[in-house]
Amino acid sequence: MAGKSLGVSLEAARKIIQAGQEKAKEIGVPMNIAVVDAGANLVAFERMEGAWIGSIDIAINKAFTSRAFDIETKALGENSQSGDQFFGIHASNHGRVMIFAGGVPLKQAGEVVGAVGVSGGLGTQDQAVAEAAAGALAR
Repeated sequence: MAGKSLGVSLEAARKIIQAGQEKAKEIGVPMNIAVVDAGANLVAFERMEGAWIGSIDIAINKAFTSRAFDIETKALGENSQSGDQFFGIHASNHGRVMIFAGGVPLKQAGEVVGAVGVSGGLGTQDQAVAEAAAGALAR
């Protein structure tokens, strides 16, 4: 049986984190980066030197949220404001749901196989690092 299996191995997770760290260094903001598999289980996590300790849990939960709902946390946040369709969703799943930018699903062959979560900067910075990290899975 030839072909690449879908999923997020530890090796792939390390590659994803490394790509995120490279982007974080480029923008000058130390980040916490978490990678989860298709079951939203943590595969790998790294905290860059100087990254906020308070953002460790946020990065892990952004990855969980992105996989749990197969959506970028940025988009979930945009749709969870008062009066919108997902208002109040952040209180679900025992408070693990993050509605800040920085969580991005990981896809292979059009299928979500995990997610990456990034925290440590402004939302735009977290999102940029998460997108760079997610892009490493395709390489």
